[in-house]
Amino acid sequence: MTHTLVLEASTYRGSVAVLAGTTLVGDERVAMRGEREERMMPAVESLLSRLGLSVSGLSRIICGAGPGSFTSLRIAAAIAKGIASGAGIELYAVSSMALLVGAEEQAEGVYLAAMDAMRGESFVSAVSVGARGDVYDLRPTERVPTVQLSAIAEREAATLIGPGQTRDVSPVASGAIRVSSALIHRVDLGVWEPVYGRLAEAQVKWEAAHGRALDIGT
Repeated sequence: MTHTLVLEASTYRGSVAVLAGTTLVGDERVAMRGEREERMMPAVESLLSRLGLSVSGLSRIICGAGPGSFTSLRIAAAIAKGIASGAGIELYAVSSMALLVGAEEQAEGVYLAAMDAMRGESFVSAVSVGARGDVYDLRPTERVPTVQLSAIAEREAATLIGPGQTRDVSPVASGAIRVSSALIHRVDLGVWEPVYGRLAEAQVKWEAAHGRALDIGT
């Protein structure tokens, strides 16, 4: 049986999961902020050990691609790329918006996935769920003023869903079991990076202080 390791860390709560086909066989959730040490890699090791698996027993890795927390996303991406490279397996990416809607079983319909983008803004994406609860369509993510969320949801005839919303749901790795394979894309291990959605806060402060763009190379 093939096993897939999934990592998601677009918020300050990270998660890891192992799937056997389309069945969830185990998952763990960890804090990504306010801790003295990094918790995601130990969670991966703990989960694999609990399931009696090793990285050599994995067939692929799926990583939440954001948007979201710059630091948390980079940690998850680094772990996913490191394991994929070391084990010689393929790396796939999926929007964290899809993992948000797929985190719990949802009724058929359109959902407006929303997550905090800081500075009074939110990341939003309209996500469609089919009759079997499968997340099958995802519109490009936008950044909008948070005060407009309800109006956008009404315009889209969508249910507003996300951390702190009426439908209070956060993206988790186990949400991949409900995401259509069409929304999970193989990526180039050498060049892939998550979609952060905006510049890191440290970069914004640096550019404001120096009056010019930060050259971070390619």
